[in-house]
Amino acid sequence: MAEEFKRLSRDLVQKGAIIDYYQDTVQVPNGNIVKWDFIGHKGAAAVVPVREDGKILMVRQYRNALDRYTLEVPAGGLNGVDEPTRTAAARELEEETGYRTDELDFLITIRTTVAFCNEKIDIYVAKKLIPSHQHLDEDEFINVEAHTVEELMDMIYNCTIQDSKTICAIMTYAHKYL
Repeated sequence: MAEEFKRLSRDLVQKGAIIDYYQDTVQVPNGNIVKWDFIGHKGAAAVVPVREDGKILMVRQYRNALDRYTLEVPAGGLNGVDEPTRTAAARELEEETGYRTDELDFLITIRTTVAFCNEKIDIYVAKKLIPSHQHLDEDEFINVEAHTVEELMDMIYNCTIQDSKTICAIMTYAHKYL
């Protein structure tokens, strides 16, 4: 099927700190030439940190795109496209929650917005958490909260939690581990 579509060009429109915006020129199966937007993303990692009591550590932070606070699993972008996602997940766990672990297990890979963006997030489960220290970026203001899986599922179903990576992480964790 991909042979029916031919990318003729990909032109950088704007280079950003987190994403790059491109305009693609594509020949579609009927021969027409179309312009499609493409957002290039270096990738990310997320983690479901599970305490010994079974509660999951979540981060509450302000999100400019929504102009409100959200409750999410800890996550962050890769430092470069070649950084292993496991390394990024371990880093984000400690930076955002103040915990680290030697037990980080792969859970699932998601693609956040397949219509126009290549962002890929690998999600891990962290157990046997070891207290450490938060290392927040100077523009990060994060509160750490602990919730049961049942509380988080209720927040997903009542639309309190709407972040796609968090929904995928919690629901996959609940299905696989409970």
